[in-house]
Amino acid sequence: MDSDIGHRKRALRAELRERRQNLTSVEREAATAGFTQNLQSISLDLSARSISCYLSSRNEPDTRPFVNWAEAQGIRVLFPVSRDDGLLDWTVGEDQTEFEGLSGAPEAGGSLLGPIAINDVDLIIVPAAAVDATGLRMGWGRGYYDKTLGSMEKCPPVYAVVFDNEFVDEVPREVHDQPVDGLVTPTRIIAF
Repeated sequence: MDSDIGHRKRALRAELRERRQNLTSVEREAATAGFTQNLQSISLDLSARSISCYLSSRNEPDTRPFVNWAEAQGIRVLFPVSRDDGLLDWTVGEDQTEFEGLSGAPEAGGSLLGPIAINDVDLIIVPAAAVDATGLRMGWGRGYYDKTLGSMEKCPPVYAVVFDNEFVDEVPREVHDQPVDGLVTPTRIIAF
């Protein structure tokens, strides 16, 4: 890895993390309502019957109201479960429990379906630190989603969820970084 790119990514991630921590509860609630509405809209537009979506940690865009809506609509939701080998496994979370995964993010408890279960979904919703104007996604540096998306033969639409100020002109790029098809903020949906 180019140390300059690595340094720029770390600096940008630190700045974005701090911005997220400084959001007020009112700003957070308004953002959650916007995220939920926009994610519902994409799911309906795609007539998605099955999706994958992460469980958000405290400072991330809150995906839980959307997940609850999707499950209530009868949409099958796959949740990512991190593995030692850097790949993601998947579960439908039938245990209705959460635990802290290897990456420190919340993960759903349930039977593991294997890494290729993701191949059957109609929509993939991924976390991101930032997304740039070309659709390049910068994650939080663990590479789970880059590996997963990079290994899929036929990938359904992938949307990253970010706050409005995390849609930026440019993110530092490395070879393994995977682009997304679109992004969702509290105020807009952008397809690339």
